[in-house]
Parts: sequence; structure tokens; C-alpha cells
Amino acid sequence: MKAIVLYKHGGPEVLQYIDRDTPQPGPGEVLVEIKAAALNRLDIWVRDGWPGIELEYPHILGADGAGVVMKIGIGVSGLQVGDRVAINPNISCGRCLHCAAGRDNLCDSWRLLGESMPGTFAQHIVLPERNLLVLPDVVSFEMAAAASLVYLTAWHSLITRGGLRAGESVVVVGAGGGVNSACIQIAHLSGAKVYVVSDEARKLAKAEALGADVLIDRSKEDWSHSIFNLTERRGADVVVDNVGAATFFRSIRAARKGGRILTVGNTSGPKLEIDNRYLFGKHLTIIGSTMGSHTDFVDVMTLVFEGMLTPVIDSEFPLSEARAAQCKMASGDFFGKILLIT
Repeated sequence: MKAIVLYKHGGPEVLQYIDRDTPQPGPGEVLVEIKAAALNRLDIWVRDGWPGIELEYPHILGADGAGVVMKIGIGVSGLQVGDRVAINPNISCGRCLHCAAGRDNLCDSWRLLGESMPGTFAQHIVLPERNLLVLPDVVSFEMAAAASLVYLTAWHSLITRGGLRAGESVVVVGAGGGVNSACIQIAHLSGAKVYVVSDEARKLAKAEALGADVLIDRSKEDWSHSIFNLTERRGADVVVDNVGAATFFRSIRAARKGGRILTVGNTSGPKLEIDNRYLFGKHLTIIGSTMGSHTDFVDVMTLVFEGMLTPVIDSEFPLSEARAAQCKMASGDFFGKILLIT
């Protein structure tokens, strides 16, 4: 099979398009032929490396994916050859106390495709049966691949962890990435009033099409002050900040007393400066979240399958052009998901 691999950390030049042996399924496992995979910032972070990261080389990137079942291992009962499937990128043991309680994203031996094990930037992948969800005929591989990680992440953060309720106000800081575009749609579907902050008019216009109620151009105004005024000097119930270092202080200022700040990422940097007086003075709650449970995956993907949520696809590249796809992501000149087609 063909795959995108790396043998060392570095820039896009370390990505290689090579032949690899096709893996074979063991008991309880399924061989999937990948039809579409999607990029995430995680792929660039893994490629660049960080202190303490340990990879088994050659390493295959990629968390998102969808494809067709090619072989099934002993004990697989819910799938058959030819099934079209979406991939849940959370790999859990299914046995620990967290898994038994339905919190498999907190599994004692939790792993993530493309980060701590081989991922989806390949023509084939072997996965546990429980990580696959059969696709309805009306849902394309591309749509399923574009949805799996970012909609799961957004749903778990906003709904499961954040407890978002109809009638609340939500600020989404940034509009271009996959998680934020998913947050806009999920918040809108939940009956919240959605404020979106960006410095690009083009991205704000697209956010409005996804359900944003109020658009704020942060290049022209202090957006935290604008949120305060637009909410009758109250502040927002929920602020979604996956940007990190560059915006987090303003997110704290934009939240109302008793508000929640949700974070699943840090595209501008991981180290934050926090004025603790705002935290205790405003009774704020900062909620961190990573991925989601299997139940979250089924819940949010069902909404995608029913057309209630629609993944945004920016562009598609052949698998062999993964370098160019990552360069596009790194440039920031995209809205929604960038796909690799095998």
C-alpha cells in the first residue's frame, strides 16, 4: 500500500510517499481501505515534534478517515466486507474503569490515530471493530472524513463538557478551522446565540452562512469589549477559545460572571497569561477537553448522517500531495477541512 510517512521531525520536506506492507486484521479487528482522510493541526504538531513525543518510525500521520471494509478478523460480528465506514480516531482498551463508565476518551491506555499510533494517511488501516461506524449510502466518504475528529471534539467540548443550553450566548474565537466551524453549527443547532470573532471578512461571511448571529472583526475593534456591550454589559455564557496564547486573556474578559471558557487547542501557542483576579472575581470555569467518547461520536455523527450538521470542505488533494496540503493548512488560508483522497 501507499502511505505518507516520516522518519524524523521537521518541515513538510520530511513527509515521504512510500510503499508499505498492507496490515492484516487480528481478532476483533477490521482492515479498512481508506477512501478519504482529513488534515488537522495535530498532524503538523506531530510532524514538527515536541519535547517528550515518542514515535515508532516510520510513522504514518492522520486521525480522520472513512473507507470500505476489506477484511474482518476473528470475532468481528457487526461489520462485513464491503461496508462503508467512518473512523472514530480514539483508540481505547474497552476494559479499564473509564471505558466501563463510558468515558473511553479518558482510557488508561488511550491512544490517538496519527499521534501515538499509525494513522489514516495511507491506503489501508487496521482498527478495532468498535472504532467503525457504518455510513448511510447518502453520506460520502469525504463528508464522513471531514466530520469525524472535529465534530466529535466540538460536540464533547460544547455539549458534554460545556453543558450548552438553548438561549445561551456563545463566542467562537476564530472561524477558519474545522473545530470552530463545527462549534458554530453545533451551537446554532442547540439554540444558542452565536458570536464569531475573526480578522478576515471572507471567513466571517462563511461563518454567518453556518449559523453565526453576530460577526466581529477583531482587526477593527477590541472584540472582548464589543462582546460586553453586545450582551447588555453582561458578557457571554460560553467562550470557545482554541487559539490560545494570542486570545485567551480577551476570552476571559468576554465571559460573563459565572461563565465557561472552553478550550481544545492552542494554534497560537500553549502557554497562557492569566490574570487570576478575573477567574475568582467573575467565578469563571475553564474547561479543557480532548476528543470525546464513543457515545459522543455516535451522537454527533448521527446528526451529520441526518443532514442536521454539514462538514465544511475547503479543498482536496491526492494522498501523494500531502506536503502541499500541509503547507496550505500552515498558511491559514482555508475554511473548514482539507482532505487527502486515496
